[in-house]
Amino acid sequence: MRKYIILTDSGCDLYQELRETYDIEYVCMHYSCDGQEYDVDLDWKQMPAKEFYDAMREGKRFITSQVNAAQYKAAFTKYAEAGYDVLYVGTSSEISAGIKASYVAREEVLEKYPDMKIICIDALRACFALGLLAIRASELRAEGKTIEEAAAWIEANKLTVNMIGSVDKLTYLKQAGRVSAASAFFGGLLHIKPIIIADALGRNFAYAKVKGRKNSLEKIAEMAKEVWEDVPYQRVMICHADCLDEAEILKQMLFTALGKEVKVDIGYVGSAVGSAVGPGMIGVFLFGKEVIVNKQ
Repeated sequence: MRKYIILTDSGCDLYQELRETYDIEYVCMHYSCDGQEYDVDLDWKQMPAKEFYDAMREGKRFITSQVNAAQYKAAFTKYAEAGYDVLYVGTSSEISAGIKASYVAREEVLEKYPDMKIICIDALRACFALGLLAIRASELRAEGKTIEEAAAWIEANKLTVNMIGSVDKLTYLKQAGRVSAASAFFGGLLHIKPIIIADALGRNFAYAKVKGRKNSLEKIAEMAKEVWEDVPYQRVMICHADCLDEAEILKQMLFTALGKEVKVDIGYVGSAVGSAVGPGMIGVFLFGKEVIVNKQ
């Protein structure tokens, strides 16, 4: 069986230890602030996470840009020259147009390397939900599955990855055009915290609204229990946008809701997603019941 690379993008938010453990590669998105461009580096080498989120608290705006076709072409070509096929699992097309650029690059590279296999999957997921799929692809590779078998599993099961999260302030979603100015204003006055999930089309939307931060964390834990499935590959991840203490509180709430302790990985929301949701965002990601299309 020809060897293959598991490739994703910086929308996956996987920190270095996990990427190294599962041998996962990624291509970088970008963001800009005050006329300077940065890579969405998952190791925060250009701008540490604390500095990034503090800058947002001080009113700095960060604008993200997708991975372009030239970047994908360079990555695919590098692996082709090294004798690898590529399974690329990319950020939801509802969030980034990068997956479309990967299709363009794939065709160009395959013209030069017709014996190579490049499979590009629109994960319809982002943040640790995308990361969970990349990890699962790596596990399937380690089990000896072919690139086609691993890709088929990801396609068939990507909608079983649930994302349940909340933001601390609606201000940043307003700036990103995700909520109206009126909603942000009155939501702030009333301390409203939206509970955000991702649907079957890869779109994030407010599923419910609760009052107060503690109540929002309890609601996330409760909803995680409702969708939980006891599958052998179950894995739970919690992301936070510079609110680690609350991530630890949420973990304990999750244990209480589930009635048992499970392994939970905790990590930062990367700068790609973080630039839209702002400091204080927190979420749980797990395999569970298949999500549906939001018809609201």
